[in-house]
Amino acid sequence: MASKLLLMLLVLAIMTRQSFCGSIAIYWGQKMKEGTLADTCSTGRFAYVNIAFLALDDHCDPAVNGCTGLADDIRSYQSKGVKVMLSIGGGDGSYYLMSTADAKNVSQYLWDKYLGGNSTSRPFGDAVLDGYASKKKVYLTAAPQCPFPDVYMSKALSTGLFDYIWMQFYNNYCEYNGDASALKGIWDQWNSNVTATNFFLGLPAAPSGATGGFIPKDTLISQVLPLIKKSPKYGGVMLWTCGPSITTISLVTVLPLRALSDALR
Repeated sequence: MASKLLLMLLVLAIMTRQSFCGSIAIYWGQKMKEGTLADTCSTGRFAYVNIAFLALDDHCDPAVNGCTGLADDIRSYQSKGVKVMLSIGGGDGSYYLMSTADAKNVSQYLWDKYLGGNSTSRPFGDAVLDGYASKKKVYLTAAPQCPFPDVYMSKALSTGLFDYIWMQFYNNYCEYNGDASALKGIWDQWNSNVTATNFFLGLPAAPSGATGGFIPKDTLISQVLPLIKKSPKYGGVMLWTCGPSITTISLVTVLPLRALSDALR
């Protein structure tokens, strides 16, 4: 049966003993003005970086080994204990896994090209998405839209195989619209019906990052986070996308690190 790949993330990464000020995930790779991967890492704000979405046209071309220069940046992240995620899919385009054999072929391709396998051609050069520790774990994550159940990923999510769920609370009717309790209701529905280690509140990092769903910092801290972080599966906040938001008005810049850390706890 065909299963649509929608922002499905696959990673091998291990965190070091370094602690983080809250669990914040960020997407990188889709905006020309977002700066380099090294720039993103240097902020020290993120525990997870999702490299989106295999095609990094605004930065380099993996198809011709044009992204091998990212190897040093990736290793720098890993040495700091940051989980580097490989993000597949995206909101545009049409792509399906047509069969079990097709899925196995894609998995083998990802393993050989980006993870612990072997290939004569590796898009990220000699950087391997397997962290710096000896005990390696495969993390499978997904970023479904907030309406429950997700139209494309419901069957996959029901397997209980996913570790992290980045829930997209934007560009949908279930995004924040002034009623934190309504958002909390959707959040609880996902947490109660989907088996995963952690759930993250996915938000646009800046007002221009989506057609809707941006939550002002004061509202996020005082109204939204106090409700959702009570969940035992609460993992933190996911921000879409790095974009120019690192250097302009956004949740990342206007929300002081200490305040964000306290709010996420």
